[in-house]
Amino acid sequence: MLIDLTDIIKNINGKLEISETFMMPTVNFLGEDFVFDKEFKAVGTIINNSKALELSLDVSGEALVHCARCGKPIKVDIDFPVFETLVREGTEISDSDDVILYSGKQIELDDIVVSNFLMNVPVKYLCREDCKGLCPNCGVNLNEKSCHCDEIPSDPWQEKLAEIMKNMTDTE
Repeated sequence: MLIDLTDIIKNINGKLEISETFMMPTVNFLGEDFVFDKEFKAVGTIINNSKALELSLDVSGEALVHCARCGKPIKVDIDFPVFETLVREGTEISDSDDVILYSGKQIELDDIVVSNFLMNVPVKYLCREDCKGLCPNCGVNLNEKSCHCDEIPSDPWQEKLAEIMKNMTDTE
């Protein structure tokens, strides 16, 4: 999403309205692939405050992800804000300033939008709040059918740990 800054750079206190549609690239975050098969919408402004350009956007769209419990593919609505300060390269800034540098009279917003998406994305998505997930023994999706496992095989290490924990609570 390439934005022409020519008019806003010349106009102190000027405002540039943004209303763009664009395709988000597939993003991998914490082992989850976020696939975007429909256009996203970005609506907002860039304001010249005489020292910098203030970018403010609301970005919305839809993503295809997987349920964190059962792995079923699900579509989720995505909506997040973008607030960034844009400063022309060569402008004096301190190390503590949280700004994005630009050069020329245009700025590409794709990387800015993706990084803001990553800062706002939830860690996990569920197909529904009461998702039962997968059986840890046979792997059947417990939302779709009952598990036919008679008993999960016991682990001798877990039995020993349970015995130690029981003894600790009995003596304290």
